Amino acid sequence: MKPPPIHEPFTGAELLGQLGAVREWGAEFWSSFDDRDFFAPLGDAWSPADNVRHLIRSNRPVARALTVPRFVLQLRFGFSRQSSRSYSALRADYREALAGGLQAGSFAPSALPSDRETAAERLQILTRWSDSIADLESALEKWSERALDRVRLPHPGLGLLTVREMLFFTLYHNTHHALGVAQRTER
Repeated sequence: MKPPPIHEPFTGAELLGQLGAVREWGAEFWSSFDDRDFFAPLGDAWSPADNVRHLIRSNRPVARALTVPRFVLQLRFGFSRQSSRSYSALRADYREALAGGLQAGSFAPSALPSDRETAAERLQILTRWSDSIADLESALEKWSERALDRVRLPHPGLGLLTVREMLFFTLYHNTHHALGVAQRTER
């Protein structure tokens, strides 16, 4: 199951379209696992459930940050005087950081007790993931193109990013984890 192609998004509208496509495709992809396979570790790698829980943990802070008044974010993290990198450049920088040993750190999912590995828990995880992307989309609609390039947010491994770059990261990050699981499970 191939993800939707990501065509070098740049504008807020393009990001919205791509996030929506990834949310729709991801919902289908993550739902394709039965309960047992959804919670089963993939060798020494996270289970599909753990990957989705990690994505929730990384999507939600971005969505929340996009609802904070812009002047508060600028006071806290400064503002960018440079243009945002392209999607491809941000993706390459993230891949380089991963190759250099970047880990999930505090965004890693906590252990899930085996008694919670149920159909109801699976549905709740998938709903929270979809909601986290929908919250990003909703918050993004209120941002101007100028603000996407001026306001910065901190990324734990990539440093300060413009909001546009953080959205590029979030878009790529969601497909990166799904593709990793797809490769390990040959889906």
